[in-house]
Amino acid sequence: MSEPRTIKKYPNRRLYDTVESRYITLADIRRLVIERVDFVVIDKKSQGDITRSILLQVIAEQEHGGEPLMSRDFLSQVIRSYGAGARSLMGSYLEQSLKLFATHNAGRGPQG
Repeated sequence: MSEPRTIKKYPNRRLYDTVESRYITLADIRRLVIERVDFVVIDKKSQGDITRSILLQVIAEQEHGGEPLMSRDFLSQVIRSYGAGARSLMGSYLEQSLKLFATHNAGRGPQG
């Protein structure tokens, strides 16, 4: 298996795709996810993996524009689960539910 594509995040908050040799946006990150491109986002200053926080930004941007996928109540429940002892159970449950949903909807084409 090949190494994931590296996206560098610079202190000026810009994202740089090392494969395409250009600056990209959160919309480009979303496209990579939809196209199932394996990538990692590295903070240029700390060299830390910040992929999860960038993916959360993509979700926040998607939720802000158009019709939201997640209700206020759902988001509140997710936040509450961080303080509960069942955090790993909740994450596993949500992940498996979304995989089942994606499998069920695989023949319907990309939603977006």
